[in-house]
Amino acid sequence: MPCRLGLLGAMAMATVGALAGEDDAKAFVRVSPRDPRYLELSNGTPYIPIGLNMIHPGKAGNDEAAGLAQLDAWMRALAANGANHLRVWLSIGFFDVEHAKAGVYDAAKAKRIDALLALARKHGIRVKMTLEHFREIDPASPRKTWALNPVQHASRGGPAASTKDWFDAASPREQFRRKLAWFAERYGSEPIVYGWELWNEVNCVHGGDYMAWSEAMLAELHRLFPQNLAMQSLGSYDGDWARDNYRHLALMEGNDVAQVHRYLDLGAKLDVCHGPVDVLAADAVRELLALKPGRPVILAESGAVEPRHTGPFKLYAKDKAGIILHDVLFAPFFAGAAGSGQCWHWDVYVAANDLWWHFGRFAQAVKGLDPPSEGFEPLMLEHPELRVYVLKGKRTMLLWCRDKANTWQSELRDGQAPSEVRGATVDLGPLGALRPVANALVYDPWANRLSPLIARQAVIELPPFRRSIVVRLPIGP
Repeated sequence: MPCRLGLLGAMAMATVGALAGEDDAKAFVRVSPRDPRYLELSNGTPYIPIGLNMIHPGKAGNDEAAGLAQLDAWMRALAANGANHLRVWLSIGFFDVEHAKAGVYDAAKAKRIDALLALARKHGIRVKMTLEHFREIDPASPRKTWALNPVQHASRGGPAASTKDWFDAASPREQFRRKLAWFAERYGSEPIVYGWELWNEVNCVHGGDYMAWSEAMLAELHRLFPQNLAMQSLGSYDGDWARDNYRHLALMEGNDVAQVHRYLDLGAKLDVCHGPVDVLAADAVRELLALKPGRPVILAESGAVEPRHTGPFKLYAKDKAGIILHDVLFAPFFAGAAGSGQCWHWDVYVAANDLWWHFGRFAQAVKGLDPPSEGFEPLMLEHPELRVYVLKGKRTMLLWCRDKANTWQSELRDGQAPSEVRGATVDLGPLGALRPVANALVYDPWANRLSPLIARQAVIELPPFRRSIVVRLPIGP
């Protein structure tokens, strides 16, 4: 018989959702000194980031009241489902304080950032603050208007004649340092800030040594925001071009989190980006873990796009069940990432299809875990029907079992309803010596149902399920 969800809660050692209390609210997010592959709060509470990208307030445009109301509604939906993290672009029009003239900062726009952080505190959601996203500065020959920042160009009184100049010359660097100092004076002691990200996909800017610039500015972030994480990001890991760039950044001094972006993209050069979403998401995490970066790995952008990022995935409209979001959330963590994967398309996919409940299902699956104390080893078990992702810890073993027959192709493209998996068993023998399995639980994230697990020595028998199911086993002494 199904057990109450409280049974899993009874195993909890710490919360991973909204901030649990005053001590947690005053604590900063840091790389765990107990295991640098994971995060925790500065008071030692485990922190598993669960959230998504929420770059701007969508259709509200520049309407301040409407924009903040929209962000409040989305954040309320996240918090109600145990999420504790989001990412915003401070350089987007709604928040951009440097929109009129380079080096001049708009106090009125800053008040919108103040309001954003007030909402974050209210909902217990920590915010990753991305500072820049532009890819070009010359107003005479823009290719993408959303990526143009003309106030940085010399023709508009800016400090640089080109993007190469912007990265490499002394004057633009000094101006950016002054901008960081301005933000630090206003937000330098904010525990609700998860961390500061220099740029969105900095390699997409053509010209200049962006890696040398990144290393210098990461050091500046650490100087000005000593209690916050500092990080940088690169474009979608969708081709062989990415390997050297990602290696360089993942190992860069001062880059606290090894972030990776990857999407389902039928125009990508890597075949893995065309297939099942759990596979492409897990593979991205493993690529970075294989570099042994000595820091947390996070799938910081994911989802699905039309070929070569020409728009949101057209099959999103059919994904009312949220199978893409589910795989983006679960696969990275079970492959060894420090948190859930973080979906893009928060507005036209997650909000449009009312998929907020998926965050609650992931939060329930990891409730009470203390990853830094577990020393999890990510593994895979061979199985004829399932992809069995394993996190083997000192006290806990987690399995996420994903039906191989159910993919975005079968369900969204071909219109095949997910079949029920019945009578499946998993042999834990290859994982090494285990004590007799007792007090094991199985959680169905699609039905939100927790049940005791039937075990025969090292073989576990799964209850009927569709798409995926999570197993939680106590192990060790």
